[in-house]
Amino acid sequence: MNHSQKRSHADVGADRNADRNADLGAYIGQVLVESYAVNERMNQIVLEHLDPAAWRAKLPGSKGRTIAAIFSHVHNIRRKWLRLSAPYVKLPAALSSASCTQKQARAALLESGARCSEMLADALSGTQAVSKSGLKTGPRSNVEAFVRDGWAKPWPAGAAMVAYMLSHDAHHRGQVGMLAHQLGYPLPAKAAQRIWVWEKLWKECGFTNPR
Repeated sequence: MNHSQKRSHADVGADRNADRNADLGAYIGQVLVESYAVNERMNQIVLEHLDPAAWRAKLPGSKGRTIAAIFSHVHNIRRKWLRLSAPYVKLPAALSSASCTQKQARAALLESGARCSEMLADALSGTQAVSKSGLKTGPRSNVEAFVRDGWAKPWPAGAAMVAYMLSHDAHHRGQVGMLAHQLGYPLPAKAAQRIWVWEKLWKECGFTNPR
């Protein structure tokens, strides 16, 4: 076997590894997009079971946000992410914390969640794998960077983008649960338990079980 043949075999092996890495990247990307959709399902469960009396209630002496304002903020921040990071995606209408109803918030979050899932699917589709024979590139993504705000440094579109978006929702969902409890309208136990049964949430979103 001459030198060129040995090099050719090495390149074939490198290409196979690159293909495996690309397949793994696509798989992880799909799971992350599904996880974000499941996260939105959790928001919907909270809104579904939240006592309407807690929607605009305030703690005595508190200057903090109402639950209506918290969910409006979550939706409107999503709009900002979409506008700055994926301007080609159609923006859902903004929510007014002063006037939106619980029903309107549910519909708005469902829509912004779907648009964000679209953005994430696109951001995670541009997989790349390097082999000795050159760069192997998957479909080019329209989302090249994640821009959180005008003051924030853009991040490369990828897994950290999903982690940030999930953490933001989870933070405010926790605030809602605590505030509802403090106001005297705690979420029913069945709702608090249901948001942790991810196998069922995955199915409710139309996915197979977590992989």
